[in-house]
Amino acid sequence: MGCSISGLNNLYDAVNGGGDIWINENRFRIVKQIGEGGSDSLYLVKEIRNESAVGGGLSKKIKDPSHVSADGSYSIKKVLIENEEQLETVREEIRVSSLFSHPNLLPLLDHAIISVKVATDKTWNNEAYLLFPAHLEGTVVDHAKAMKIKNERFSTKEVLQIFRQLCAGLKYMHSLDPPYAHNAIKPGNVLLTNKKGQSPLAILMDFESARPARKEIQSQSEALKLQEWAAQHCPELFRAPELWDCTSRSSIDERTDIWSLGCTLYAIMYGQSPFEYVLEEAEGNLQFAIENAQIKWPVEPKSAYPEPLHQFIKWMLQPPTLRPRIDDIIIHVDKLITKYST
Repeated sequence: MGCSISGLNNLYDAVNGGGDIWINENRFRIVKQIGEGGSDSLYLVKEIRNESAVGGGLSKKIKDPSHVSADGSYSIKKVLIENEEQLETVREEIRVSSLFSHPNLLPLLDHAIISVKVATDKTWNNEAYLLFPAHLEGTVVDHAKAMKIKNERFSTKEVLQIFRQLCAGLKYMHSLDPPYAHNAIKPGNVLLTNKKGQSPLAILMDFESARPARKEIQSQSEALKLQEWAAQHCPELFRAPELWDCTSRSSIDERTDIWSLGCTLYAIMYGQSPFEYVLEEAEGNLQFAIENAQIKWPVEPKSAYPEPLHQFIKWMLQPPTLRPRIDDIIIHVDKLITKYST
């Protein structure tokens, strides 16, 4: 996917007050803003199709026809870039996203990085625009909030089938050469789309923090550098203990994602991280709770989920050397699906 863009003034005007966006040779109209966080903004857009145009429209460019929207709806992530470090982060996100092709990983369809003059001081900043399929039903977090209002929960079968799809996407990442870790698995990064008569489609998104998974830490300075990076890029409630306290002689691998996966399974079931309770305690120590895997289970007269799911979570929240790999997780979750789908 190219990094050039035509109609730069139109693009800037569109995002800052109406108009159309041009990403490379394809034109989109903003429908509404659907999200915002930090330096990022997310927009729902609609492709303005012109089959006579050069290239034949976005559908001619997308390799997988299942990613082509029937009504031309897509989402665009706009990223404000103010320094070289931020620019390199966006470029790395684009590079890494382009490595992935799996039905349970959100595909990057196109992208552009442009220079924009800042009106206040007439300097130049960069802005990035990343084009994705639109999934308007939201994330696990959105679904959980809506279900909580109705006093509902995912069934055991739904929990396992959502989780199984996350495992499939993660297996793809962990099977690359070199293996990649997502590093930010959490309910807010799992899109859910309901399909009539089927279990929800689960898609893992946000590869801004994805990096080659295996690292050999050889010094205290390397350990501190990794901890600082993890503090910025890995959500604390889902962050593996070895990323909180990295020793000067240690091996880090893709099983950091397995810890996050276990926390996410808990959150799909109960609506929050297994360590979120610590934030409500006056003298709570989140790092201590995570490093000692002090899971707090909901107090209920009768558990909403069978005990084997609790044991499954505990299995994933073990020290790195004892923690299972994604192939082990898939074998076990398939057994649970067979057991609880009848």
